[in-house]
Amino acid sequence: MTPGPWPEVTATGVVMKMKFVGLAAVAFSALFLANSAEAQCRDGKNRRIKVINDTTFSMREIYGSNVGADTWQEDVLGNKVLGPGQTVTVNFDDGTCYCTFDLKVVFSDDTKTIRHSFNVCTETSWRIHE
Repeated sequence: MTPGPWPEVTATGVVMKMKFVGLAAVAFSALFLANSAEAQCRDGKNRRIKVINDTTFSMREIYGSNVGADTWQEDVLGNKVLGPGQTVTVNFDDGTCYCTFDLKVVFSDDTKTIRHSFNVCTETSWRIHE
């Protein structure tokens, strides 16, 4: 998990600097942030898909955002790349229980491919080809 913009809070520092109400608010916020970072939908549906790079270019970025989101979520590749002929399995379970996602790939030559309304609950793979 990448640290967020909020400072890390230790229990002893909080007790010394805040009243009980403040401590409860901080504890609730920390619990909410921890759960949202690892959120999972509990409907039993598998939201993992295999992304297959069937092109001659490396994939530099892969994004998936549920259709209810207004922006692209984080790049699931991070600092890695997916070379030609390689595959990666991505879990698109973001805790919202959406099955329909918009997917985007950015290639090493800065071209993009976008797939709208991809059902990650019924499909098992997304093959990108030239």
